[in-house]
Amino acid sequence: MSLLVVGLSHRSAPVSVLERAALSQDAQIKLLQDTVAAEPATEAALLATCNRIELYADVDKFHAGVAELSTLLAQHSGVGLDELTPYLYVHYEDRAVHHLFSVACGLDSMVVGEGQILGQIKDSLALAQELHSAGRLLNDLFQQGLRVGKRAHSETGIDRAGQSLVTFGLQQLAGGRGAGVSVESVESWAAGKKALVIGAGSMSSLAAATLARLGVAEIVVANRTPDRAERLAQIINDNSENSQYEGREGREGGVTSVFARAVPMASVPFELTRADIAVSCTGATGLVLTAGIVAAAVEGRVPAEEAGLSPRTTPRGGVRAVLPPTSLGTEDGCPLDLSVAQAGQAVQESAGFSVMGEAAVAGMDAATLEQHAAWVDNGTVDRRDTARRTPDDDRELIAALALTAATLGRIPERRRPEVVVGVPRPAPVLSLLDLAMPRDVDAAAHRLAGVRLVDIESLAEASADAPMAADVDQVRRIVADEVAAFGAALRAAHITPTVVALRAMAADVVAGEIARLDGRLPGLDEKHRAEITQTVRRVVDKLLHAPTVRVKQLAAEPGGAGYADALRTLFDLDQETVASVSRADQDGPDTTTETNAENRGRA
Repeated sequence: MSLLVVGLSHRSAPVSVLERAALSQDAQIKLLQDTVAAEPATEAALLATCNRIELYADVDKFHAGVAELSTLLAQHSGVGLDELTPYLYVHYEDRAVHHLFSVACGLDSMVVGEGQILGQIKDSLALAQELHSAGRLLNDLFQQGLRVGKRAHSETGIDRAGQSLVTFGLQQLAGGRGAGVSVESVESWAAGKKALVIGAGSMSSLAAATLARLGVAEIVVANRTPDRAERLAQIINDNSENSQYEGREGREGGVTSVFARAVPMASVPFELTRADIAVSCTGATGLVLTAGIVAAAVEGRVPAEEAGLSPRTTPRGGVRAVLPPTSLGTEDGCPLDLSVAQAGQAVQESAGFSVMGEAAVAGMDAATLEQHAAWVDNGTVDRRDTARRTPDDDRELIAALALTAATLGRIPERRRPEVVVGVPRPAPVLSLLDLAMPRDVDAAAHRLAGVRLVDIESLAEASADAPMAADVDQVRRIVADEVAAFGAALRAAHITPTVVALRAMAADVVAGEIARLDGRLPGLDEKHRAEITQTVRRVVDKLLHAPTVRVKQLAAEPGGAGYADALRTLFDLDQETVASVSRADQDGPDTTTETNAENRGRA
């Protein structure tokens, strides 16, 4: 086995790098095609999700394989190799198997234990099979990874340790840190709300199903391909009708019911004005929801009084929030011109943003801001007090400080930190969940009053504090056992062609000796000839049985790959004969067809 993995994920790279390295569907296809066309690789598969990009390959040379796969990832992602390299990780042979199995079990996910990764692994295998880039090794690896992941979820409580990104993201929207938000709280928060789902892929479908289960009143699906949006909306409506027919009761004791409809992408800005929750996960390379679109969607839905601000009329006739009184520019020696600051505020407001106190320094050049920083720093000392101080006062102060330092071992802080009065923000009227990579929603939207934005970056920060269930250790043991079993099976399979070639050579020897016997004893009757032939074959089989069984056992152990070479050397087996047996074994059943059928059965 020469399995190699080169990739990057949320554990190795910041979200900003993952976002830039994200691959479109066409780029994924081209990457796989170029990988199998490269000299070191004979097979290739790609696992590309919102928080990981991993290229799997069967290579004949480790160093050449790492160099080639890294270069291909950089070329197709558009991120320079020098910039990408510090964030790449490499796994080889057993470590590569261990990595995929851990990923399949949800141990390497942003939210530990989430099960959505199994569907993504299945999709990766299906793509590699469709492109004929996955051979025997990667087919076996990914299929076994799916089985290990399902085993972990069925035999342990790993599901209690984490949820899908959708569920975790909705928990963040409902109450902040997802670990402390119960299912009942999320249901209470979502009940009766209007939801907009942008995209109709696997993640968006999962989001729509989750929202329907939580009890939202309406789901609007927008997608660039209208047929897919309509199909998803129809599935939601059908499930809702089935729920009512079967009498399933919701959280409040009533029958669950949700209405879904499909709209074109052009209707998204309008639908956003009606939505309470919006989930976006598309394959777009640019922003789907700009800050301007989001600002327009919440305009008029957040009364200025709720934000603790008084309204004033702008030249355009709209209502905008004014800044609370500020002392900037009112003290002697302050280098900032308050009139300029207010002008900067007006510019910010005309763009649809309210940056509160930040507008007081908007538009200032760097030199002026530097002067203001120095003025504030110096301003922590009362200048009037300083003017009245004498050298004797300073000496007394220094002596007192020295005595205190000698007693306490430190110099106490004389100046207490000033109390920072934060500007109140209104309760969110629009909750945005951005699960796309690269992002669909402008990050600047989180600064808008009345908007709550959760994206991949904030989910990564929140998941760092998520609790780990005790079942995680059990899953790790399952992974370790499965990795050992998979490695043993691969190593045993590696020596099988050699054993088959050895037995074929022995059969040829027996046939040759029987032919010589016929020449020496031409009068030998058929009965005796058959008995002699059977006897010779039994002798050869008995002589070969123990060595071949033992060599398979030894080859299955770590480091046992050399036994195949020893066997070929001892019995002077022809290398081409062994290779032909290997080719015949690989060209036997149509593994791609069988695997596709098996995967469809799992769906």
